Amino acid sequence: MEEEKKLNTRREFLKKSAIAAASFTIVPRFVLGKGYIAPSDQLTKGIVGVGGMGKNHIPYGNTRVVAICDVDKGHLDETAKMLNNGAKTFSDYRELITLPEVDIVHVATPPHWHAIIAADAARQGKDIWCEKPMTHTMGEGKRLMEAVQQHGRIFRLNTWFRFSDNFYGMGTTVKPIKKLVESGMLGWPLTVTVGRHTGFDWKFYWVGKTNLPVMPVPAELDYEFWLGPAPFKPYNPHRVHQTFRGYWDYDGGGLSDMGQHYIDPIQYFLGKDDTSPVSVEIDAPQQNFDAVGTWRKITYTYADGCKIILDGEGSVEGVPYIEGPKGKLFPGFKSDIPDLERKLAEFPDPEPQVTDFIEAVKTRKKFALNEQNGYRSCTIVNMGLIALKLGRNLKFDPVKQEFIGDEGANKLIMPPMRGPWTI
Repeated sequence: MEEEKKLNTRREFLKKSAIAAASFTIVPRFVLGKGYIAPSDQLTKGIVGVGGMGKNHIPYGNTRVVAICDVDKGHLDETAKMLNNGAKTFSDYRELITLPEVDIVHVATPPHWHAIIAADAARQGKDIWCEKPMTHTMGEGKRLMEAVQQHGRIFRLNTWFRFSDNFYGMGTTVKPIKKLVESGMLGWPLTVTVGRHTGFDWKFYWVGKTNLPVMPVPAELDYEFWLGPAPFKPYNPHRVHQTFRGYWDYDGGGLSDMGQHYIDPIQYFLGKDDTSPVSVEIDAPQQNFDAVGTWRKITYTYADGCKIILDGEGSVEGVPYIEGPKGKLFPGFKSDIPDLERKLAEFPDPEPQVTDFIEAVKTRKKFALNEQNGYRSCTIVNMGLIALKLGRNLKFDPVKQEFIGDEGANKLIMPPMRGPWTI
């Protein structure tokens, strides 16, 4: 009888312990302390900027949107109505990022705001999902990278081609391209050409307009806040929302819009995640001081002789996507190397990556495209933008991360922000 009583007592204890453990997993994270995430939890998200990409990426990986922010009341009201879930609404991102119930901050503003908002979110203990380009300037990128690492946050840049999806005109994911490069069958150094004839569109319709007439600011838009750290320019609707890409103060045209989509995978398969090109050469018309224009060719060269050629005009047909001293790779993953697929099968696959952002946040493992390699691929984009603005070729030190013998170029690494904004 005594043994049976002890057994029942033990069963009751285990039952209560199991109930307590189950209850513990659903206690909100902000009650249990910063950084606690139970494996069964659904992560929450706050979105800053809901006019385009922020709204388009509301459903992501079983996350739940609990807060949204926009300086355009029309965008804010429309998205709140679409969500219809009681999400909190803000016009100032600084209020959203302090919410204890927000796990992830999605930065979906124009690029001139990316670094400030993302770095502030990191300081508030939030993980970050940032739209491309990662930052508007090279200096902002370095400071954002440092803030993310200092505060131990998980960062995702929202371009994914280095690890998933068909890579434009190549007719394959980047994985077999990486495998081919690492096999050595193409030889070394390599030249990669990115243009219309290799399956890439530089979207030159993202150019600005000159001599914009001054127009009244719509009542629903806080234009002063929209400008933020950018220099003050009188309002015209072509400066804001979808067409902001055509103005240097906020973005950099097609190169800035598509650059990391196209260039980041190249940086990855060339094995250049920890370095930068040593020079950038441009062939382009003189750029307007305010409105972004077009360009014919931009050539980046690494210390080992590898090159990335951005072909703006698409004037040369039949060019290979990758060319080395031993072979060529054309769009559609076609090559002049006989029996390529069989030969590739003999080589190991590339190192595995964490490609699920939710897994990265829960396990605290670095995401495949993070603040560090994202900073490097964004630096390539920004090197080209600086050369275009100045209208001259540039030499670059990838260790010091500064231009060599060009004071004007170095001033554009971290141009001053309009007060009170800083990073």
